[in-house]
Amino acid sequence: MKRAHAERGLIRDIGYLSLYSVASGVAGALALGALILLLSWPARAGEAPFNEPVAQSVRDEVRGPRLRLRSVDGGGGGEAPLLDTDVRMEISGMTARVVVKQRFRNPGERWVEGVYVFPLPEAAAVDRMRLRIGERLVEGEVREKAQALRQYQQARREGRKASLLSQQRPNIFTTAVANIGPGEEVGVEIEYQQALRYDQGRFSIRFPMVVAPRYIPGRVAGSGDLGGFGGGWARDTDQVPDASRITPPLREPGAERANRVAMEIRLAPGFPLALLESPHHAIERLGDEGGVHRIRLRESVLANRDFVLNWAPRAGDEPHGALFSEHWKGEEYALLMVMPPHVGAVRDPVPREMILVVDTSGSMHGGSIEQARGALRLALGRLTPADRFNVVEFNSHARVLFPSAVAASRDNLSRALAYVDGLEADGGTEMAPALAAALDGRRETPLLRQVVFMTDGSVGNEEALFELIRQRLGASRLFTVGIGSAPNSYFMTRAALFGRGSYTYIGDPGEVREKMNALFMKLESPVLTDIELSWNGDAQPDVWPRRIPDLYAGEPLLVALKGDLGAGGVRLSGRTAGRAWARELTPRGGAQSPGVHLLWARRKVADLLDQRARGRSGEEVRGEVLEVALGHGLVTPYTSLVAVERRPSRPADQGLVSHAVATELPEGWSASKVFGTLPRTATPAPLHLLLGGLLTLAGWILKRATGGGA
Repeated sequence: MKRAHAERGLIRDIGYLSLYSVASGVAGALALGALILLLSWPARAGEAPFNEPVAQSVRDEVRGPRLRLRSVDGGGGGEAPLLDTDVRMEISGMTARVVVKQRFRNPGERWVEGVYVFPLPEAAAVDRMRLRIGERLVEGEVREKAQALRQYQQARREGRKASLLSQQRPNIFTTAVANIGPGEEVGVEIEYQQALRYDQGRFSIRFPMVVAPRYIPGRVAGSGDLGGFGGGWARDTDQVPDASRITPPLREPGAERANRVAMEIRLAPGFPLALLESPHHAIERLGDEGGVHRIRLRESVLANRDFVLNWAPRAGDEPHGALFSEHWKGEEYALLMVMPPHVGAVRDPVPREMILVVDTSGSMHGGSIEQARGALRLALGRLTPADRFNVVEFNSHARVLFPSAVAASRDNLSRALAYVDGLEADGGTEMAPALAAALDGRRETPLLRQVVFMTDGSVGNEEALFELIRQRLGASRLFTVGIGSAPNSYFMTRAALFGRGSYTYIGDPGEVREKMNALFMKLESPVLTDIELSWNGDAQPDVWPRRIPDLYAGEPLLVALKGDLGAGGVRLSGRTAGRAWARELTPRGGAQSPGVHLLWARRKVADLLDQRARGRSGEEVRGEVLEVALGHGLVTPYTSLVAVERRPSRPADQGLVSHAVATELPEGWSASKVFGTLPRTATPAPLHLLLGGLLTLAGWILKRATGGGA
């Protein structure tokens, strides 16, 4: 109704304008024609309706990604806090304890609130936050989200220092710090527990450093108020109701002061190393003592790409299984890792139907599209004459190379390679049509159907896309390939989980061949499916995830459990290469590892949240998540950490200005490709900007025509 009223008003204005078009001459006619053309332009999926405040907010952004300021007391001005981040990792066995220290410094003369939107690993179990004021530490407490927000807002109003840590996505968090005095520095210390990734004989840990701009589809919801924490450049929409909280403002490219990260790591792998590397950052080894390796970044780095550390055991020291235990509050918890048998590639591979899907949106410009083209060439080169294939490209629209999958003949492959060589990155990130085209929903297929989805995952409507995957997966398997310096790992890993496939991350053009060859080994090797754990004797531990995902070559089974393991051991069974497979395990003791209970709780929360899409009541899920989160002290979609100082520090006669701390554009991204073109990627803003500009021109012409002067 509101949109229809606005459109009637615009049509009325056009009518008024037409009365004076003769007087305004050619310029008026051109402006009128442009307005009518644009207003009759059919809206594509992902475009919000015209809204002048949107156009104004985007004008500020397109002129240069700057801080968005929000005054708490009605005043304005002031300088945004400066931010530095210090990271400390303690890695032991299969787990890591990570401390992230954020330092907010107020360089101005006004009292400020700093709001910072930042990433953490998608599986991080965040359980601690402390507010540091000089030498004083204020311990944070986990509360229901609404209660924590009320407590923080009250402290903010009363002039007391406070901090609030909230989750927007499993891999996007917000820190808000209130009442930082002129020239003052305040710290926030965040801690989380994380399980390591083990694949293809190599351990790795990944620390994301920047929230990449997200494509925000849908129509503006309500007023689209930007007053929420985060101060995002996007307004909330019907498809992404928290868009303003996951789109932090961007720092001016080349700005003198930038967000930087320092990092130190203590690695206790438990075995001699054959490999220790960081593929994207320069590191230095400070020494190895008693099997503990001390590593750090050679210098603080710009927070614009993910940090990855890889290490591997010497030949003969590869793990075949491990058990890590913890006794916490009278309960037994364990993390169990088991390596299934290595079957190897099938001698006579089953013919496949491979659908290659590639993201060519603006955020893939530069090195990312180069990586994607290289990965596509390698994938096409592995096809045999018995296979069938197709290529799907998407940005603002989805395009399919062939009407349906075709034989991998020489002519068809040549046509596909020429098509791949011509791919360029520009436009929006409309994933849904591409997923719908690639996943046909068939429950039975004559060929083994594999979909390889290459993207940076920079979207804000993840849940809707997960639901689409569940609905249309059928007999297909979905393998995701994360491309670029800062992919949305939450989307990539969960999409692969729901698609019964696996996730591969390519962060640099030099990694394409190695990473794609590892993926091909999985595609061409038997998968372990229908996996079950059954406990002998009376033991019945609470195991998460409940539905164990399929495993591919080089991947371990990793589950977290609560309860007595029992004396009878456990039976692991499944099917591989069409045959039944089983192994008897006798887990005993296990290395003591603090924080295992957090990994169990984190896995349970993730599984419970997934149940909403399978039809379970949201209120039921919320109740169970709250029970787990409050019991284990976790930050979740329904809980936050809040720390409040007892005494006020801001004088009652001093106002408070709030600033959203700007983030960096991911390395290799082009600001003009993301924000400055039509069609566009992370936001529908440029169309609104153009509309706003043309309306301004029309108003000026009308004023001149009526004698209003310049």
